[in-house]
Amino acid sequence: MEVVDVVIVGAGPAGATAALNLAPFWRVLLLDRWPTPPSRIGESLPGAARRLLTDMGLWQGFLDDRHAPCHHHRGAWGAAYPHERDALGNPDGHGWLLDRSRFERRLRATAIARGARAWSPARPLTLSRRAQGDWSLTVARSGASAQIAARLVIDAGGRGSRLVSAFARRRVQDRLVCAWLRAPAPLPPGLIQIEAETEGWWYAASTPDGGAVLAFHTDADRAASLGLARDRTALLQRARSLPMLGEAVLDSTWDQAQSGYCAAHGARLDPPSGPDWLAVGDAALAFDPLSAQGLFNALYTGLAGAEAADRMLRDQSAAHAEYDADLASVANAYQRHLAAWYDVERRWPQSLFWRRRHEAAASLARAGGLADTARLS
Repeated sequence: MEVVDVVIVGAGPAGATAALNLAPFWRVLLLDRWPTPPSRIGESLPGAARRLLTDMGLWQGFLDDRHAPCHHHRGAWGAAYPHERDALGNPDGHGWLLDRSRFERRLRATAIARGARAWSPARPLTLSRRAQGDWSLTVARSGASAQIAARLVIDAGGRGSRLVSAFARRRVQDRLVCAWLRAPAPLPPGLIQIEAETEGWWYAASTPDGGAVLAFHTDADRAASLGLARDRTALLQRARSLPMLGEAVLDSTWDQAQSGYCAAHGARLDPPSGPDWLAVGDAALAFDPLSAQGLFNALYTGLAGAEAADRMLRDQSAAHAEYDADLASVANAYQRHLAAWYDVERRWPQSLFWRRRHEAAASLARAGGLADTARLS
């Protein structure tokens, strides 16, 4: 049996961030079902992340990896004409369009360099308490099962994780999904583009390798009804009809694009921690991609979760309640701002997708919780 202080299930950005902060002080085992980070969309990181990366000793490595700066945003949202803004008005400066796999590899490598051990691929099978009071985790590894004893468990398994389902309830907030394309196609560098349409909204951006990503966000039932769930041709046809983005995706390289489909719904784990376990990243608090805060949230909760875990391991009984309160504050602010942004788009009042968002915004406004969009830009 492998005996550790902390076992972290999931080596994505949140799990690896927790590991690299805990590893200098505790015996940490980091598990992931993938041997290397898989291809994912979600490439943007806001300028505010610079402070987190610096605090964790990651800033120089981040610069060395030469992620592409993002200086501009263009959006057709709430009106047909595009609105543009640049990073000059942001006190945190410009953000970045990441090489996502390189970013994740850097976080994993740093965790290992600081003393964490990594098992990948490894998949959790069962989680239970031992007679001694600590945790027993059974995992599938190298064609066999292995046993791990740990004082504390961190769930970093993403928005679909069920690792701690016996202790917490996942509150799913919507039905959002994302159908995406990645191609070696030209799009303006350093620019994120967002365009709303009757059934949802689109995201387009260049990638550091010279390619581009295009993603459509709608509700799962609408994607199925429109036949867009896994149909690259139908997705491209719809994109090419867009007033703002349509011309940008006419290049024939999009016709051979890599395609994917994934869940993108908002969700919140209630509670996000207990006396000897906690969740980080999407496993704790999953954001709608419109917020552009998913990777920042992974870094933040990975760091905050590591700090809480360190205190819990030192028998500071208030640590998990304070972590819960911190994440509740983040979740409430996120919901207010997200509802305010969706409430701006009023061009399609009969659309089921938009009606759902407007009803959610109205409910939040009645509770006195809607943010002022004048402060969001």
